Amino acid sequence: MAHQQFQSCIEACNDCAAACDHCAASCLQEADPKSMARCIALDMDCAQICRLAAAYMSRSSEMASLLCQTCAEICEACGDECARHQMGHCQECAQACRRCADECRRMAGAAPGRQGSIGAGATAH
Repeated sequence: MAHQQFQSCIEACNDCAAACDHCAASCLQEADPKSMARCIALDMDCAQICRLAAAYMSRSSEMASLLCQTCAEICEACGDECARHQMGHCQECAQACRRCADECRRMAGAAPGRQGSIGAGATAH
């Protein structure tokens, strides 16, 4: 299967999504969840794009590279936010986000047609 070339990145995306889900749920249980609002929001954004990126790679979508570039940026933002907090779930999430960002950048750089333009074969009008 073609998606096997992306297996490491797919696993990193799935692991990151699970870590983000756990982090968001744990942040909601903190004494002052309002102070964790940005962390929770980024966790949810990150989990969603990680799942989407994994799905694109699993079916060898021609848009997987483009999506993984965006996924890496969101993972980095989420990881930076989580790293600001001392809770174990935030620190674990930050690590998962950084690993996923690295894997997504690696995959996007190695994938064919990585120029990042949608419909690269189309002519300009």
